[in-house]
Amino acid sequence: MADTLAYKILREHLVEGKLEKDHEIGIRIDQTLTQDATGTMAYLQLEAMGVDKVKTELSVSYVDHNTLQNSFENADDHRYLQSAATRYGIWFSRPGNGICHQVHLERFGQPGKTLLGSDSHTPTAGGLGMVGIGAGGLDVAVAMAGGLFYLTVPEVIKVELIGELPSWVGAKDVILELLRRLTVKGGVGKIIEYSGPGLEYLSIPERATITNMGAELGATTSVFPSDEITRKFLDDQGRVDCWQELKADPGAVYEEEITIDLSSLEPLAAAPHSPDAVKAIREIGHVKVDQVAVGSCTNGSYRDLSLVAEILKDQTVHPDVSLVVAPGSRQVYLTLAREGVIEKLLLAGARILETACGPCIGMGQAPPSGSVSVRTFNRNFQGRSGTADAGVYLTGPAAAAAAAIKGEIFDPRDLGTVPGKIKEIVPVIDDRMLIAPPDNGPDIEIVRGPNIKPIPLNEALPENLRGKVILIVADNITTDHIIPGGSKVLPLRSNIEALSKYVFSSLDPNFARRAGEYGNSIIVAGDNYGQGSSREHAALAPMFLGIKVVLAKSFARIHHANLVNFGIVPLTFKNSSDYELLVSGDELQIDNVMEQLKQGNVLIHQAKGKYEIETKHNLSTRQLDIIKAGGLLNYTRQNKTE
Repeated sequence: MADTLAYKILREHLVEGKLEKDHEIGIRIDQTLTQDATGTMAYLQLEAMGVDKVKTELSVSYVDHNTLQNSFENADDHRYLQSAATRYGIWFSRPGNGICHQVHLERFGQPGKTLLGSDSHTPTAGGLGMVGIGAGGLDVAVAMAGGLFYLTVPEVIKVELIGELPSWVGAKDVILELLRRLTVKGGVGKIIEYSGPGLEYLSIPERATITNMGAELGATTSVFPSDEITRKFLDDQGRVDCWQELKADPGAVYEEEITIDLSSLEPLAAAPHSPDAVKAIREIGHVKVDQVAVGSCTNGSYRDLSLVAEILKDQTVHPDVSLVVAPGSRQVYLTLAREGVIEKLLLAGARILETACGPCIGMGQAPPSGSVSVRTFNRNFQGRSGTADAGVYLTGPAAAAAAAIKGEIFDPRDLGTVPGKIKEIVPVIDDRMLIAPPDNGPDIEIVRGPNIKPIPLNEALPENLRGKVILIVADNITTDHIIPGGSKVLPLRSNIEALSKYVFSSLDPNFARRAGEYGNSIIVAGDNYGQGSSREHAALAPMFLGIKVVLAKSFARIHHANLVNFGIVPLTFKNSSDYELLVSGDELQIDNVMEQLKQGNVLIHQAKGKYEIETKHNLSTRQLDIIKAGGLLNYTRQNKTE
């Protein structure tokens, strides 16, 4: 059988199930990554499983999200993470070493390997020819403990790239074009596989920009072939020994094929407040800009920031604009410094931030109220920047630099002189901020601060469920809506009781209080519920508050898995029009829950007999057992003792 590249890698790692569309499979995971906003919970869960050492080929704990230390919580988390990494045989990337996806690409990624990460942008590694998948921390903990990762076999979409990008147009415009065509729901249940003659013009950092924002399509992952460009990148990183050529078999069949002519693209931007609200910059007009932020795991490479510096050379940032630049990794920062790029940025008026996620997750550099911020990041959900009424536009580095100079959204093609082509250079390699796991790990004592609390556990699924509709929400609710980011809330990720007070706070400030009054509760949602970040806290904190069921028109992949992992029943409407029947405060009844779930259809009664709603699910037998147990941690413990 002729396989796609994605299926070749999945087949190599297949342990359970059939590699056929819509079947559940279990795959072996070679590598894992966590970051500090999700990592504390993942390692608490790993501890609860009672293993002595991680079973993966490689696991890395990164600190890149909660690096603003306004109080003790973040610093305590970092100390816990370092001691847990030492204890369990995990590499530790210290604060300041860079964003997990950029650093993993540089120092650990290997073509043909599987990578599971507790961050939704883990598919960035697909730029190297890996299958990188984002998941909740509990799934990552299970993989570190030697367990399989389960997923429903996705469709594979082939994106054929032809032509060469014109001047002023970059890799960000490629993925924005795909978002314009497919929307934020277009990749759900799918893998995006890139091919075609246009590949020879895309470097690994550019490919990684494209795979990074495949997460915004809702895709399971995105992957590029491993070719001579991959080999050269790994050679420059001093890791060429792990290179192998990888590509789809001749005659591989795809579910869908899309062609993008790179030469026909123009500078694009995603307008507020969704990554798929994509327009040509020339169509947007001259919108006044107050802030420009360059960097992140999407566009924080040497190539990206050098391009910005070349455009800004001999220029000064517009007096009404604040320009901040965050290199994606310490390696990038050191290389920029060696090549004199940092000086160019400083002379132009840029403010250089640390190598961390920072503004992308609302961790500092919130824009002014009612302002416009142009960012080279991957998400522009309302309020994510830290300012509720700011309008965030997502662009590539060239358009961001143009906005910084002109003080308005500006087509960079109108700047005139084209900057010189940025050459690929050998980077500064200095791994002193990476701590390798020692041999005496089991003897290490794990350090816990007062904000690190035990994991709350769900109860086993009762025979009958009764609960009130606590909230009805529309389409495309993000995990940012469910659990906000930012410097106020992110430090509470290790303390679910404290964090739970902020569940849905941006949509309903009384949600947590009402959950305490209601007891068992049900959330009703539209399409694509739970899109965005992989944060399992968006399931764990609602579970803590008593949410038993989420009834939606459809779910985002990672959040659906997280709901199952914490014993919340995810159901979808058989008839989407029934969404209109539900009223907040209505009491709903599900009888013989487990029996109905086994049959595949679940009938929900309104307690006073006003209506009945037919629902369905796509849960596997394994997932039903997890829900019955009250979540994956309970299920894992039971299976371990049986």
